[in-house]
Amino acid sequence: MAEPRAEATLRWLKPGAVRLDALPPLSLYLHVPWCLRKCPYCDFNSHELGGGRPDAALQARYVDALVADLEASLPLVWGRPVISVFIGGGTPSLLEPGQVDRLLAAVRARLPLEPGCEITLEANPGTFERERFAAFRAAGVTRLSVGVQSFDDAALAAIGRVHDGAQARAALEEAARAFDTFNLDLMYALPGQDLAALARDLATALSFAPPHLSIYHLSLEPNTRFATRPPEGLPDDDLASDMLDLIAERTAAGGLARYEVSAFARPGHRCVHNQNYWHFGDYLGLGAGAHGKLSFAERVVRQVRWREPQAYVEQALAGHAVSNEHEVGAAELPFEFMLNALRLREGFELGLFAERTGLSPTALEPGLTRALERGLLERQGARLLPTAHGFDFLSDLQQLFLAA
Repeated sequence: MAEPRAEATLRWLKPGAVRLDALPPLSLYLHVPWCLRKCPYCDFNSHELGGGRPDAALQARYVDALVADLEASLPLVWGRPVISVFIGGGTPSLLEPGQVDRLLAAVRARLPLEPGCEITLEANPGTFERERFAAFRAAGVTRLSVGVQSFDDAALAAIGRVHDGAQARAALEEAARAFDTFNLDLMYALPGQDLAALARDLATALSFAPPHLSIYHLSLEPNTRFATRPPEGLPDDDLASDMLDLIAERTAAGGLARYEVSAFARPGHRCVHNQNYWHFGDYLGLGAGAHGKLSFAERVVRQVRWREPQAYVEQALAGHAVSNEHEVGAAELPFEFMLNALRLREGFELGLFAERTGLSPTALEPGLTRALERGLLERQGARLLPTAHGFDFLSDLQQLFLAA
């Protein structure tokens, strides 16, 4: 039988192995698990709908479950203001704007949102309808993240996307019209892609003057269709490296600064929600398969919700949305912190490590010594940041902080 939430909350308030002088900023993540079609490269918790959009009854019941999940979680975050809300998926733009409105109204009624709280919704061009984007804005969404991936019809077909280049362009035009800020998602190292094709995608993307651009290398993740049946014509490592150089060159010329491994932004348009992840902030994750990280005075806790959507709905409505949760051990915290903070081009202040983990900075020393000796990390006063070499070989740098 699941542990009552009140008892679980009291358990996390008992003396622990670390001591945090202050709790970090808190974000809220809301997961919507449905897609029109499961992309062959996607390892997220997304579930294909055979009949198109989820029907009205399914949407309403799922939003009911999210609200019930939030209600049950309130004792864990009492009084803490929320700096950002992110509705991700799946394809959250499959939800009717009225359901998004109802969901955000329920959030506002239960949690104190910071003034100007960033509220992001992921949208795919394949679900684009002009009036929907404006309706999402009216519901309280302040930032749209548009999953374009490419403007090339052949490339889009090769990676299993349901939209074409024309739909991508139309969606971006409306995103720019309906929102003060938006994010454009692009992928590179696609099947059959060469530098000229990537240059065309970049030129088209930059023609929309996106305030924020996220660019990801297509990777073959375990438990995906591409992992067992890789597409033909994938660029080799040398070509992929040349592609990344081209991305860095063209984005800089277009006025976008690279502030994270995969993120480029104009001044004032960095993603608040993702920055909170990278600064090892807290996030309450609600929805099917959602992950969360919450800090208490003397411990850091990770949670996971039930993964299968129907199971999640049933368990959340019964008050038992969390499938498992555990305390992050003191020996694991250095790696968990560095896994996030080292993704930032500007690195982090050493004092932030103590603030967010409750540990002395000396806990980082073994990894720091190795990273500095290998030229993967540098010190600038109290700030630690990856070198250009460390940024290129980020996974090697992060692994130096794994517990022995």
